[in-house]
Amino acid sequence: VSEGQSLPDLGLRQENIRINGCAIQCRVTTEDPARSFQPDTGRIEVFRSGEGMGIRLDNASAFQGAVISPHYDSLLVKVIAHGKDHPTAATKMSRALAEFRVRGVKTNIPFLQNVLNNQQFLAGTVDTQFIDENPELFQLRPAQNRAQKLLHYLGHVMVNGPTTPIPVNVSPSPVDPAVPVVPIGPPPAGFRDILLREGPEGFARAVRNHQGLLLMDTTFRDAHQSLLATRVRTHDLKKIAPYVAHNFNKLFSMENWGGATFDVAMRFLYECPWRRLQELRELIPNIPFQMLLRGANAVGYTNYPDNVVFKFCEVAKENGMDVFRVFDSLNYLPNMLQGMEAAGSAGGVVEAAISYTGDVADPSRTKYSLEYYMGLAEELVRAGTHILCIKDMAGLLKPAACTMLVSSLRDRFPDLPLHIHTHDTSGAGVAAMLACAQAGADVVDVAVDSMSGMTSQPSMGALVACTKGTPLDTEVPLERVFDYSEYWEGARGLYAAFDCTATMKSGNSDVYENEIPGGQYTNLHFQAHSMGLGSKFKEVKKAYVEANQMLGDLIKVTPSSKIVGDLAQFMVQNGLSRAEAEAQAEELSFPRSVVEFLQGYIGIPHGGFPEPFRSKVLKDLPRIEGRPGASLPPLNLKELEKDLIDRHGEEVTPEDVLSAAMYPDVFAQFKDFTATFGPLDSLNTRLFLQGPKIAEEFEVELERGKTLHIKALAVSDLNRAGQRQVFFELNGQLRSILVKDTQAMKEMHFHPKALKDVKGQIGAPMPGKVIDIKVAAGDKVAKGQPLCVLSAMKMETVVTSPMEGTIRKVHVTKDMTLEGDDLILEIE
Repeated sequence: VSEGQSLPDLGLRQENIRINGCAIQCRVTTEDPARSFQPDTGRIEVFRSGEGMGIRLDNASAFQGAVISPHYDSLLVKVIAHGKDHPTAATKMSRALAEFRVRGVKTNIPFLQNVLNNQQFLAGTVDTQFIDENPELFQLRPAQNRAQKLLHYLGHVMVNGPTTPIPVNVSPSPVDPAVPVVPIGPPPAGFRDILLREGPEGFARAVRNHQGLLLMDTTFRDAHQSLLATRVRTHDLKKIAPYVAHNFNKLFSMENWGGATFDVAMRFLYECPWRRLQELRELIPNIPFQMLLRGANAVGYTNYPDNVVFKFCEVAKENGMDVFRVFDSLNYLPNMLQGMEAAGSAGGVVEAAISYTGDVADPSRTKYSLEYYMGLAEELVRAGTHILCIKDMAGLLKPAACTMLVSSLRDRFPDLPLHIHTHDTSGAGVAAMLACAQAGADVVDVAVDSMSGMTSQPSMGALVACTKGTPLDTEVPLERVFDYSEYWEGARGLYAAFDCTATMKSGNSDVYENEIPGGQYTNLHFQAHSMGLGSKFKEVKKAYVEANQMLGDLIKVTPSSKIVGDLAQFMVQNGLSRAEAEAQAEELSFPRSVVEFLQGYIGIPHGGFPEPFRSKVLKDLPRIEGRPGASLPPLNLKELEKDLIDRHGEEVTPEDVLSAAMYPDVFAQFKDFTATFGPLDSLNTRLFLQGPKIAEEFEVELERGKTLHIKALAVSDLNRAGQRQVFFELNGQLRSILVKDTQAMKEMHFHPKALKDVKGQIGAPMPGKVIDIKVAAGDKVAKGQPLCVLSAMKMETVVTSPMEGTIRKVHVTKDMTLEGDDLILEIE
């Protein structure tokens, strides 16, 4: 045509034209469809195109490491697909776009995929109203981007260290725990089968009629809460779960949820506590699960509206929880009854727990006497509990007290199952639990051997061995306990930085005096060390006794135990005795937890509040009468769900709503963190805590059938922006990410350049290090007077004042490294 020929000359007549197929072109751009196709900018961290038969690519500026500027065309690549007809071309295009991986900037690919899957488009009937008539085109499915997010996390840990606070600088064990062999097929029937078949009442009857002693295993919760600061991850629980299901079906239950695990899972482990429950339930279908419910506080540390507590129990039951151990930190009956009603209405087994303190066998301990406990038990049985529990948080039950208390309860309630919980801080836990069993207890709490003792529960193996061949035989195979213990011995090494043995070397019988709960004892020890009071832990324990008496001799369990601990540390830090603290109560700024307790925020203690201490502290502050949560209006859970969807822009589950209701700030941080760093629960614990070593190769299983092969290659030097580039090999392809070095950023000094045409700004005449500053802000200087001394290449240079005036501001400090023209000071 350009040479002057006409279409007829070329033989191009309409009747000769044949359609040989169809082609579609898509322009892949760095535009965000969710924001009216506004251009997105940034560094392309990953670029992989979709190719193959029937696909042609016309590249523009797309490559890994490219920086997309707001000043240029946002086009990355043109993708052209051709096929025999329109639907075939669309299918090829859709496949190619699905294989694209563009990370670091947003693209229009999700919108293009919606267009290619639209039936109107596939029918070829689109017109200029197509987008307006199909708003679902903007229902964009975000890319998961899991691999790149995990690389960001690993790089962050390699550069900046662990993301979770580490109390002791100890590396995880380099040896993975050995997982025992699990038989093929479903696990044998257990007590949960009875519960599902006969309901809570039938389950309680079966427990009471069972011959022999039953055990609850606390290894999955209270044991690691007491020994390892609650830091054990779902990743390690899941590994051993199938073995437990197949070999410990004779257990009464497994305690694996509630208490501090709910909070810590989100706050420090960056995992969803609900997902932990769901995944463990799938792996252990035959053993009842048990949780710790803080009465009207559910799994929080404050009061919640009643509808939140009821909904929480309902959703927990739906997710696989069976037995709800309901307690209150003060044994405050209205709070306990609220929790019991919520658990019962959800269909769970209600286990009302009386928190134990004092010594019922000591006639001089009159506040918490046998009559007190028996009266409380009467109230709980009258309220309809299925099981009655004695919760001995500090391990204060001595064999004589066990015999007295349990036998009295057994005589009074012959048909009611009795469950005893203790800690082994003093070392007498096994003896105490044997005494309870002989006095008529149906169930006692134990932890597997390598996770028992000290502030944890008594040894499972010891109880199994001591009862073997007697009427109390647990029917738990002792040789299976050994394998179970071996796994946890290895797993415990992964959490060496959190292990209480870093600061504690043994149990201690002084718990009979200070009455510190097992779960708090180790925390107090760590806190004392972190606050510089490590050498004064003995004083902290003595202050704990005094603080407890100042507050009226409390039942001490979360959160009341924390209140006593806060007051004790406050007293040690400020060098206060009990007499001094009480005398100065009107002037001192007590910890917030102490003030709120005295206001009545967690309930009313047995015997009332201590006076005149309470009045001195509170002065004119408001006081709560009665059950703290009774006056709270119902929480609008639907409105909260809508707010969460607006904030996080994704599907929100009923479980998410309840997490946000109880821990709004923690949940928000958890969602933001996982949105940035991806599914961290897929990393093994060593990688999660300290990241990989250079040249280390490892695999990460995202889900069944999707495994990442990763090798850590190198970490670059610091750049001017305070970043380091971390290089990985992912599935055979090079990937790199930029990580801000937070420690270097703290150490880097950012100082502006002197403007040569601004009078009074003195800049460095050369690069160098400041070795001396001879003036300060406010000094008057003469022309030629020395201002500072720089050193470079073993030469010293004196910077002098070019004018007479007053030093307005000094921008440098001694030992600061400067580059040429960096601003030193200003003269007015």
